[in-house]
Amino acid sequence: MTRSDTTHGRALAIATTVFFMWGLLTSLNDILIPHFQTVFALNYTISLLVQSAFFGAYFVMSVPAGWLIGRVGYQRGMAAGLVVAGIGALMFWPAAALPSYPLFLAALFVLASGITTLQVAANPYVGLLGPVRLASSRLNLAQAMNSLGHTIGPKLGAMLIFGGVALGAAELAQLPPAEALDYQHAQARALQLPYLGLAVVLFALGAIMFRLRLPGLMDRSPEAVAARPRLAELAAHPGLRYAVLAIFVYVGVEVAIGSLLINYLGLPHVAGLGHDAAATYVTYYWGGAMVGRFIGFALLRVIAPERLLGTFAVAAMALVLVSVASGGQVALWSMVAVGLFNSVMFPTIFSLGIRGMGSATSTASSLLVMAIVGGALIPLAQGALADIFGLRWSFLLPAAGYLYILFFGFVGSRRGAALEVAR
Repeated sequence: MTRSDTTHGRALAIATTVFFMWGLLTSLNDILIPHFQTVFALNYTISLLVQSAFFGAYFVMSVPAGWLIGRVGYQRGMAAGLVVAGIGALMFWPAAALPSYPLFLAALFVLASGITTLQVAANPYVGLLGPVRLASSRLNLAQAMNSLGHTIGPKLGAMLIFGGVALGAAELAQLPPAEALDYQHAQARALQLPYLGLAVVLFALGAIMFRLRLPGLMDRSPEAVAARPRLAELAAHPGLRYAVLAIFVYVGVEVAIGSLLINYLGLPHVAGLGHDAAATYVTYYWGGAMVGRFIGFALLRVIAPERLLGTFAVAAMALVLVSVASGGQVALWSMVAVGLFNSVMFPTIFSLGIRGMGSATSTASSLLVMAIVGGALIPLAQGALADIFGLRWSFLLPAAGYLYILFFGFVGSRRGAALEVAR
């Protein structure tokens, strides 16, 4: 093993810690949504503003994050992202003290702004830590740690947040106004200590990341910065255009399923589970993605990423349709199993999107991260469908999303494969 291999291996190990943290933070939203439905008596559409505030930050902040990383480098960009995320977690304390749903949404936006910076920096950084042909494989390994955070998050959140007696919106409405207000305040304050602890961890990781010595892998000279293509120029790249839409759709459907899974498993025709019990299956959903990414790490060394992506999209779409058309344990496990086939989608789409970008990689990365705004819009659309047509039938929207990912894997990803923006 060469010195370069050792250095890159150490850098990859450190970067995976960052992937773990943002996975854990993101998955906690799946616990916050039903919690806020109870605390603030919200319908599906309004409660899913949690995801709109969180993933909306990706759209607003990804280009500034790309600009920042182009000047300070991947390592300092990751350090800055951890600190900003810590500030967002700290804002949960005053939001819970009031309590104020709009302030919670603002805190989530700030927290997600930090995670956006992490995404823009960490994804291309991992992709560059070795041979280009194995970039999808490395990203799947790193994203497996992201999925580990997603797997732990719902169970941890359920233990810390759903403690005590959880009342439904109808039960809350039956309480006298004074008792309902006291209950609302108590449930809101249950968020303070968990997010304070997360803030401390994020600040500590930011300090450690800033002091580490990692390989730079980026030319930040004035000449190199000036030579990087503008966003409009990159948008003309056909493979990147298709990848941006694929990221938008994929993140949207993955987040929509995770966000509404607790409520879906509570439906009488599925399992009739309470929030605490259903949160365990959210852990299985994200755990399937973790297992699938370890499997994908191996498969992508022998199977073309485009082919594996398309095949997994077919499987995910079929499972959603089976769940919607059935009931009981079949409906439960079919929907939970979608997580297994979600596994390779984000890292594979991302690596295909930045393929051949050269010095434009950080700029292309910011476009792809901007597309994560799908997590803000598609869950909101599914929430509106659930309020109008019922939660069960709203899951046809994610099924339709997997149809586009199938197209990208088998067709769209190949159209720009030969074009290199910069060498």
